[in-house]
Amino acid sequence: MNRNNLIGILLIGAIFIVWTVWMTPSKEEQLKEKHRRDSIAQVQKEQRIKAESLQKLREAEKQKSIEDNTAAENITTDVSSGSVDRAKFGTFANSSVGEEKIYEVESELLKLKFTNKGGKVLYAELKNYQTFDSLPLILFEDNPFNKFNLSFYQERQILNTEDFYFKPVFPSGNPDQTKFTVGKDEEFKFGLRLYADADEANLNPDSYIEFQYIIKGGEYMMDYNINMVGLKDHVSPNWDYLNLDWKMHMRKQEKIKDRWNGPTVYYKYFEDDVDYLSETSDDEEDLKTSVKWISYKQHFFSTTLIAKDKFDNASIKTYEDENFVDKGRYLNSVESEIAIPFRYGIDQSLEFSFYFGPNKFKELRQYKLDLERQIPLGWSFFLLSWINIYAVIPVFNFLGSFGWNYGIIILVLTILLKIVLFPIAYKTYKSTAKMRVLKPEIDEISKKYPKKEDAMKKQQATMALYKKAGVNPMAGCVPMLLQMPILFAMFRFFPSSIELRQQSFLWATDLSSYDAIVSWTTNIPLISQFYGNHISLFTLLMTISTIFYTRINNQMMASNQQMPGMKTMMYLMPIMFLGIFNNYASGLSYYYLLANLITFGQMFLIRRTIDEKKILAQIELNKKKKPKKSGFQKRLEEAAKQRGYKPPKP
Repeated sequence: MNRNNLIGILLIGAIFIVWTVWMTPSKEEQLKEKHRRDSIAQVQKEQRIKAESLQKLREAEKQKSIEDNTAAENITTDVSSGSVDRAKFGTFANSSVGEEKIYEVESELLKLKFTNKGGKVLYAELKNYQTFDSLPLILFEDNPFNKFNLSFYQERQILNTEDFYFKPVFPSGNPDQTKFTVGKDEEFKFGLRLYADADEANLNPDSYIEFQYIIKGGEYMMDYNINMVGLKDHVSPNWDYLNLDWKMHMRKQEKIKDRWNGPTVYYKYFEDDVDYLSETSDDEEDLKTSVKWISYKQHFFSTTLIAKDKFDNASIKTYEDENFVDKGRYLNSVESEIAIPFRYGIDQSLEFSFYFGPNKFKELRQYKLDLERQIPLGWSFFLLSWINIYAVIPVFNFLGSFGWNYGIIILVLTILLKIVLFPIAYKTYKSTAKMRVLKPEIDEISKKYPKKEDAMKKQQATMALYKKAGVNPMAGCVPMLLQMPILFAMFRFFPSSIELRQQSFLWATDLSSYDAIVSWTTNIPLISQFYGNHISLFTLLMTISTIFYTRINNQMMASNQQMPGMKTMMYLMPIMFLGIFNNYASGLSYYYLLANLITFGQMFLIRRTIDEKKILAQIELNKKKKPKKSGFQKRLEEAAKQRGYKPPKP
């Protein structure tokens, strides 16, 4: 790393900071804009509801007449008037006792379990994936902490769906069946209904809350509808929302915990941007405005609840539960309290969707809900995300379509990137060669002005030499500026690419995790904390190659162009990266290793094609030419002449 490279890095950082500050609106502007959009959306929604309410009632009646034929035989109850707490459970008391039943639905992609106790999804497994230790990949399962409860108000009490036993409703088939299979192109729909009481011993088939699930065989997305029928006398009229309490312990699926892609809660504001809580520490947020979706996101997988319209508001939280006993599979805890819009007095269907699946860019992007923003591709700086979305991902997916090993795909991708960047590398090396040719004359200037107080004269003399020779000392910075966004984009892409998950190459068993060749269990102070209890070979090779690259660069550059202490810093940086990348995705270290090796080859090739004698001859020729004056300089001299100033003769 030479001075030009350092200046380039500093300029990149400055551009990042200035762009972020400049493009970020104030909090007052953001709040004002959200309120404006929410007001417009609310008016439009109310107008739409008025027009659709009659149609929804007709559709609900048609659906009810079809499904009630099979549901009627299941709504009787053997509850006697004295066996339930009617004061606590109100007009749903008959459903507060029963026997839990589990219903299993299996598609080509998902294995789901539902329980009639609370009518909720109890278990979700992704069939095409495994954990890092080859166990079934379960997003969540039955656990005392896990919760999906809908609260509603009846007179002076709050009722919770988790306290009641729902009745299954199958439009077709045997109502006693508990296991179902859904083909790739098939769709399976069933409901779990919480009926209100008809009297002290019977349920009312015309008054119920139904959780309806629609599973499509070839999709990770599942429709989830809350149907409210005949509840005018069973729900309080002076409340305009339902409260959904959703809690989950997220399970550990990967060997590593990515500090830049950790488990947290993502959310999307209604008709607005995507945001998230901290990925490395406990965090919580009260979302005062409308929300489109809330997602419990892990490194490569997510569980997402999506509103067809919107949620009124929500409170979200992520934290580590120190009291949780089973730490072996525990990742962290997430909670949400979500307000769902509700209109009293009419039958209605509140429509939502669940996504249980991988954080795969192509998979998430097809829904056009900004779900792909959960994949950290550099969204905070538009250039990084554009590089990944419109260049890296299409090429990566294209190469993946050939069925090659992903180690080979990374190799080919790196070669293609280096070919594209070759003109920039050539220009950088040529600029370095010009500076190297001028080294003897720069050394003479340094000898002429050895004192610190002559630093300004030394700088002026050096710049005069550059100008006379036709050399731009900043020419090496521009190519560096052009390359840096690509380097940063790769830093975000490889660790976030689910395609690399559990893909082996050479000694690495998983390119999305570290490739340990030596491991130990003993805790070594500082080393275990900052480096880890293993040695990643790709990271070690990358560090060694970076040190060699730094040494070659230093040899190519004039020694007096190095800033004080810069040599030491350039050698320390690879050592620092060694500690960071040792616990990171081996696919990224492998990419940087390849990039260094290809750069060595490019440097050797370019050095053989550039004739420094020709460059020196051209510089000497430039010195003899009368330097051209810029338009700005000409205007300054013209203004000086008008004031009577006569410049000295050269």
